[in-house]
Amino acid sequence: MEIKLTTSQIRAILQGCQYTLRLVGSSKDYRRLQSSEHFSILNDVVLNDAFNILGDVVNAIEQVEQATQQ
Repeated sequence: MEIKLTTSQIRAILQGCQYTLRLVGSSKDYRRLQSSEHFSILNDVVLNDAFNILGDVVNAIEQVEQATQQ
């Protein structure tokens, strides 16, 4: 089954994910967890990296849209 999304819907979903990551990252409980000596991530990617990557994807989508509208 293929899910059909418009470009606008894709962008909105990704921006919603960014917003959610920002909320999680700013929460006191998450900061407490992240600062724990037991908190370990295998590839050294942190929540802020995921936020930035989503932003890069949204920007790339916007660039494609602008280039194809001209």
